[in-house]
Amino acid sequence: MVDAKSVAELRAKTGAGMMDCKKALTETNGDMEAAIDYLREKGIAKAAKKESRIAAEGLANVFVSGNKAVILEVNSETDFVSKNEEFTNMIEEIGNTILNSDVTSLEDALNLSTAEGTINDLIVAKTAKIGEKLSLRRIEVVNKSDNEVFGSYLHMGGKIAVLVVLDGASEEVAKDVAMQAAAMRPEYLCEEEVPAERIERERAIFKEQAMNEGKPAEIAEKMVEGRVKKLFKEICLVNQAFIKDGDIDVKTYVQNNGGKVVKAIRFEVGEGMEKRSDNFAEEVMNQIK
Repeated sequence: MVDAKSVAELRAKTGAGMMDCKKALTETNGDMEAAIDYLREKGIAKAAKKESRIAAEGLANVFVSGNKAVILEVNSETDFVSKNEEFTNMIEEIGNTILNSDVTSLEDALNLSTAEGTINDLIVAKTAKIGEKLSLRRIEVVNKSDNEVFGSYLHMGGKIAVLVVLDGASEEVAKDVAMQAAAMRPEYLCEEEVPAERIERERAIFKEQAMNEGKPAEIAEKMVEGRVKKLFKEICLVNQAFIKDGDIDVKTYVQNNGGKVVKAIRFEVGEGMEKRSDNFAEEVMNQIK
């Protein structure tokens, strides 16, 4: 006979429903550890059913310790879950576990050990408990030298996360650059990072535009170069007008403070992913079912 105290204990340990806990203990003759395994196995079955569902909400975050930092994105199906303490605590555990390891790839990160098995096991368990598909979408691990500084910024509570590395400037300046990247959505760090084929394609478009405006060939060429420079000011972080002083660009701002921008990573939750089309009422009903 399964007693209420054991059911309550199993529920506290796993977060599973009362009836599921009672059934697990019954099936395992009251063995607590076996019952936990039983629920995890059932959780895996539940999680597998959610694999085809769209998870394009969630949170991004940055974890820093000394000369090492990790930026990551963890997805959920609805924005409700991104405010769930279970979900945010899971992200903290994932981030710190990766930070305290030697891994650099997403695949290796999923196999890292946590208190609840691997990170992948942890995500599967939380998927079953929360009731939505959850996934660790991407990570990037960054190491810096002692002369360099990290700057990080989270926008909208983690809908956008930015990590930058500056050489020779202060953390305050680095945070300014991170805020810039969050707000202005640069595609590249500098002109040198823009693929040659992208520049040639843009040049061809600009030239066609100038010719269609009836400009002579030599004037059109000058217009093309001017428009390419303008493009760099839009898509390259160091070329952008600094948001706190539009008279200078980001590169100049950092140089004026004794440094240069080495690296910038910007994660926006769900970028490039298919979004759910459910309306709000349907989302609520789906949570109730």
